[in-house]
Amino acid sequence: MSAVAAYVGSEVVTVADVDAREREIRSGGREHALPRPGTSEARQLRRWLTQVLVADRVTAATEAGDGPVPTEAELLPDAVARMEIGSVAAATLADPHGRAVFAAVTADVAITDREVADYHARNPGRFARADGVRGGWRRAAPRAEFELARSDIAAHLLAAARRRQYRRWLDARCAELVTLANGFEHPGDPRQPDNTHRH
Repeated sequence: MSAVAAYVGSEVVTVADVDAREREIRSGGREHALPRPGTSEARQLRRWLTQVLVADRVTAATEAGDGPVPTEAELLPDAVARMEIGSVAAATLADPHGRAVFAAVTADVAITDREVADYHARNPGRFARADGVRGGWRRAAPRAEFELARSDIAAHLLAAARRRQYRRWLDARCAELVTLANGFEHPGDPRQPDNTHRH
């Protein structure tokens, strides 16, 4: 058996699993954007891949509901949503089972009318409808009418709250279930030698 990179409960993620995932992404047409093997950055990439693999195992071991499964585009409509949820959690949503787990874990998330009104008060132009076209330019309305913007704001806040809930759930489950081997620590762990994030 290959050396161990991590345990997810009693399940093993092997170094061979990490090697296979690295080969997969290096053969995906974007190898020019990846760090050279053997460098500090390449070791950090392998640590990140280990995080993705263990998160995938955690979601795979979680029962999902029978409800409709959202699409990846519905859950992560733009780069901001991907950054907000984090790259590891976002990676789990590429799989339909991961999205079904997301739906189950976040089914009880709700937004209050007060939160919607407060958001509108802080960001009155955020969901403003554009005024007519003048010389090719659209002019944003000075303030969105609250009733016109209410459903857009509620959808925006609910989606963000669901992403936060899923990220917290996944972080907690990984903390509970995952043990990482030396050399496969979290990329942000300050105790590992390749960590370059400093405060």
